[in-house]
Amino acid sequence: MPIRKLRRAALRALSSPAFDIRKMYKAVRSVQTAAGRPPRLFYKPWDHIVRVDGRRVPVRLFAPKTNSRDSILLFFHGGGWVTGNIDSYDRVCANLSNITGRMVVSVDYRLAPEHRFPAAPEDCYAVARDIFTDLSLFMMTPRQITLIGDSAGANLAAAVSLMARDRGEFLPESQILIYPATAADHGPNSPFPSVHENGEGYLLTAKHIEEYMSLYISSEQDRCNPYFAPLEASDLSRQPQTLILTAQYDPLRDEGEAYGERLKLAGNRVEMHRIPNALHGFFSRSPRTQAARQAYGYINRFLCEVTHT
Repeated sequence: MPIRKLRRAALRALSSPAFDIRKMYKAVRSVQTAAGRPPRLFYKPWDHIVRVDGRRVPVRLFAPKTNSRDSILLFFHGGGWVTGNIDSYDRVCANLSNITGRMVVSVDYRLAPEHRFPAAPEDCYAVARDIFTDLSLFMMTPRQITLIGDSAGANLAAAVSLMARDRGEFLPESQILIYPATAADHGPNSPFPSVHENGEGYLLTAKHIEEYMSLYISSEQDRCNPYFAPLEASDLSRQPQTLILTAQYDPLRDEGEAYGERLKLAGNRVEMHRIPNALHGFFSRSPRTQAARQAYGYINRFLCEVTHT
């Protein structure tokens, strides 16, 4: 069913081209943090610091109400590499932990423009390396650890998987990419129809994506780096079993699905689902929405298959 006319008009109003993330990102961070934190009794948090190469990367552990310790979801938040943090994603991670019955480790990676590419993927990689290689932390095997992220966080999960294969220190066995950003160009020359069909009037616009990327990159050469844009990778072999979820009315829809097809062609196991009538960002909103319920159904089934728990 298409989006109703009234809702469509509201979406156009909320997707104003006058909004410039390059000027407003600090205000957006403040609003997101204030809105993101649930009551303390809603989850069981544990804050920890991963120390690597002289810097500190904060992480937060969420334990499900079932007190399960069978597996871990290593979560990288969205926000265009510029906004979002472990505080603004508290509610999302608490819901994710309780609905899946698994521990969630949320990573507070460094944000642009204060810390531009490759700071974010390096922080995420460092945390992943510690969790995968230091068994004293959680006593988990690689099969019990799944990388997961939404939007820019899904981009980072894909980047960490590529970095892990290239560097040879560990190798993730599963990843969940929720409406991932995988391409470098969202301008008029983008090859993806969804950028042009959904690039205006659906909350996240193509203009916003380009603004986020302009704050994230250190130079234009970064756009060719597969750790920035995973679709730029010439070799996608030896990647984890992958679940990709996209949203029907999302400018990132087609590049996420294109990445899944590329992973398949490289011999990897991939499962993909397009959530109908969904907008970019649906996963970070209420888990009671139809889109979120569908997404959690796919996520739980995938996790049972890949972790055998």
